[in-house]
Amino acid sequence: MATTALARDHAGHRRRTTGFRQCLTSDGELPALLLILAAAAVLYAWGIDRAGVHPYYSAAVRSMAANWHAFVFGGLDPSGSITVDKIPGALWPQALSVKLLGPYNWAAVLPQVLEGLLAVWALHRIVRAWAGPRAGLLAALVLTLTPVTVVLDRHTIPDTLLVLLLVLAAGSLQKAVATGRLLPLLMCGTWVGLAFQAKMLQAWLVLPVFAAVYQMAAPGSRWNRAWRLLLAGATALVVSCSWLLLVWATPASNRPYIDATTNNNPFTLVFGYNGLSRFGHDPNALGAVAGTAASRTTDNTGWTMLVNQDVGPQIAWLLPLAVLALALGVWWRAGQPRTDGPRTGFLLWGGWLAVHVVVFSNSNGNHGYYTTVLAPALAALTGGGVALFWAQYRAGGRRRAALPLAIGVTALWAAAMEGRHSAFAPWLLPVVLMLGLCGVVGLCTRGPRTTRRAVHSALAASLASILLAPAVWATSCLDPRYAGSPLSPLAGPVGPDYRDRHHHRPTFRRYPLSKPSGRDAALLNYLSAHRSGEKYLLATQAAYGAEPLLRATSQPMLIMGGFTGLTPYPAARQLGELVSTHRLRYALLTTRRPTTPASAWVKRNCTPISPSAYGRTSDGSFTLYDCARGAD
Repeated sequence: MATTALARDHAGHRRRTTGFRQCLTSDGELPALLLILAAAAVLYAWGIDRAGVHPYYSAAVRSMAANWHAFVFGGLDPSGSITVDKIPGALWPQALSVKLLGPYNWAAVLPQVLEGLLAVWALHRIVRAWAGPRAGLLAALVLTLTPVTVVLDRHTIPDTLLVLLLVLAAGSLQKAVATGRLLPLLMCGTWVGLAFQAKMLQAWLVLPVFAAVYQMAAPGSRWNRAWRLLLAGATALVVSCSWLLLVWATPASNRPYIDATTNNNPFTLVFGYNGLSRFGHDPNALGAVAGTAASRTTDNTGWTMLVNQDVGPQIAWLLPLAVLALALGVWWRAGQPRTDGPRTGFLLWGGWLAVHVVVFSNSNGNHGYYTTVLAPALAALTGGGVALFWAQYRAGGRRRAALPLAIGVTALWAAAMEGRHSAFAPWLLPVVLMLGLCGVVGLCTRGPRTTRRAVHSALAASLASILLAPAVWATSCLDPRYAGSPLSPLAGPVGPDYRDRHHHRPTFRRYPLSKPSGRDAALLNYLSAHRSGEKYLLATQAAYGAEPLLRATSQPMLIMGGFTGLTPYPAARQLGELVSTHRLRYALLTTRRPTTPASAWVKRNCTPISPSAYGRTSDGSFTLYDCARGAD
């Protein structure tokens, strides 16, 4: 393999350029990078005015944009009576965007688009420093065309910010290993801590890999490396727990109740409901996969998760090439110094990939879109692997067979995955096989009379054969039929929501901000007209009934039971006090959520209102109650 910038840093032969100047060191690299970023911008931003925002998260974003108290604590309604069931870090950029630009779907999605673009740019810089300009460009292109990444960057799910922050953390670690300086290592810990604000414990999965890579490959003595790791770990812990400590130190009367907990403790929310509950049971946390979410995620577990018919086409197209690159990249560098840069890069990205595969395969409640965190590792291993194989191919010898082998296996793998969806883009399978065959044959038949142009043509056909399928699935997101469910977005013709609508030209339900349905508008008009100074517009049984109303108005609402409806807030006694002190009058109950002490109190003490009172002949599973007029 040609000597990389990172390897040169270790050898001390050249100084590495960074930033914009770095992109100018190779002819055509900057235009190519700009073209990739332009393609990413189109894929991520085209039609975001019609983007499918998550109904629960977008309701919280609208509330957080309306009130700074709700913003800081992640309040689900503007008054901040109860939090969302996650740390609000990933919602902060969306809430700021909505506050600045207005309550529009595109305003909520815009931060996701920018985060996706920054991740592509950052990965290019990181892989370029490790494996060279062409590897950096290929890694950026692969990340751009990863289907699950495209579909998430067009939605409001928190994983997009998680990916960006972890990529930045990997870049800081790479710099710390290359230079031996402490500051980049502390920045790595800071980025991981900020990633924790976006997706909690999932951000920590990379820490064992980062620590092992630094301890193995960084310059300095073993003890020097160890104490530096301790400092970086402490930094990651402090930044990670900053919001938790703020909430924990705030008196319960001055902050929202912590959703998904029975003890109103933010640490239970993170380490119980969103942590241990994924693997077992926490007595103070409600089940992490309760309600309808569980029915959508129970199949996404086990060692076949990454390659099942729904998740495989989202992320796994280049898995064989990445695994081969990892194995040969480490094997071929055996015997090199401990600080060998090329081997360190393969171990970094390979460890990132391996640890997530192990955790996802042994946890429950996984959504298919969780796998987007694998995309940077697969992209980096693909870029570094192709650069490695190409260098060995040009050098000749037995190792030159690795390139056609990797291309052939990856093309066959893509054909096998696409074969399960042959009705979708039926031309794709034969084209992938044809390009793969042309590429492999062209690379294998190199002889004395083979021109450089012919070799490059074979390489181009090879790359096209492995990138075409993910590109087609990624671009399918621009079609409303394949844009992905707002609740659990997946690209292409997969997922339970798609199959449910398959015979009826599937389109997914959208959840617009500030545009209530006829039913919701009628209900809001009635409640506003009959409101007489109460703090809360109404109380709802779980977030299910509150979501469309919160997206349409910034009026305070009391969400009884939080996201699942099972959180013990408010207690029946508290609810009675709110009614008796004229801070609450109306309550909206639904048959789609289990009865709780609070909802039972409403049924006993409040009077049902006929839907005709607000101009509806019926209200489905919902019943509005007036608690100012007792049932007795």
